Amino acid sequence: DTLWDLAIAEVEKRESADDDGKRVEVSEKSLLFMGNKNGGKTTIILRCLEREEIPKPTLALEYTFGRRARRHNTPKDIAHFWELGGGTSLLELIRIPITSNNVRSFAVVLVLDLSKPNELWTTIEKLLQVTRNHVNKILTKLEKTNPEVATEIKQRVRNNLQRDHPDYDLVDPFPIPLVIIGSKYDIFHEFDSEMRKIISKTLRFVSHYYGASLVFTSKSEALLLKARVLINHLAFGYDKSKSLSVDHGKPLFIPAGLDSLSQIGPPPASDSDIGKMRANTPLELWKKVFEKTFPPKSFCNLQDTKDPAQDLQYAEYEVDVMRAQKNQ
Repeated sequence: DTLWDLAIAEVEKRESADDDGKRVEVSEKSLLFMGNKNGGKTTIILRCLEREEIPKPTLALEYTFGRRARRHNTPKDIAHFWELGGGTSLLELIRIPITSNNVRSFAVVLVLDLSKPNELWTTIEKLLQVTRNHVNKILTKLEKTNPEVATEIKQRVRNNLQRDHPDYDLVDPFPIPLVIIGSKYDIFHEFDSEMRKIISKTLRFVSHYYGASLVFTSKSEALLLKARVLINHLAFGYDKSKSLSVDHGKPLFIPAGLDSLSQIGPPPASDSDIGKMRANTPLELWKKVFEKTFPPKSFCNLQDTKDPAQDLQYAEYEVDVMRAQKNQ
């Protein structure tokens, strides 16, 4: 048999009836992890896939996958895990994993380093803006070529929030499922309680506004497990978690659609300060209040000004020798 014959036989075997006489579909989902540099993305992926490896620095855009069977003797579902390295410096690579072929089964996991509050808002804004623009372009094309799929994707995002939810018209959900993970909670927990409250409230607002789930995690097994529950739901269709933790003194865990603006409350600033701030949208107002306490690092510091060709972790002897020869 040729390789093609074997492949065809394998597909036919999968498509034939299983024990119950029903066809078993193999589900394929994709997730893109992005966020602060050294924020713990690789560690979270390895824990989700139950791999005992020591995390290595991510090179640009990395790929791995996981497989799980829903029941005994059924074909395994596949989840594709993409990871964008370099914080906010390699944004154009987002185009590679998210395409019109897989956008229907795609989700984004934004990992934010809670120990670096001055980088939080810039990281959220840059990464989500570029991803949203890219997904919207794909959806616009799909509206012309495959309108049913485009409508289904848009509808699914809205389904996180019930129609009778008081904030239904006040939020602007992200076009594909989104999970926001606040990492390094152990360091964050040592912060002053007022600082913790501002960061927690702001992240609750951002998550609710984008229709995202929010979870705080650290190296502790119990907290990593909570993050895994949310990720496994997106990757393998496991059940959603019903638990909820909105106490600012504890690690937050808020599945999408379970928060509300009335529970989050107003931005943490005095009325006179809020009165002086000129903001056109609630998101802009929260940004101004947050950046008053945590002024953002200027963006050029966040972006790696170093030439990646000189970076030792990308060294490749043959290529570098040719390059040196060409420069010479």
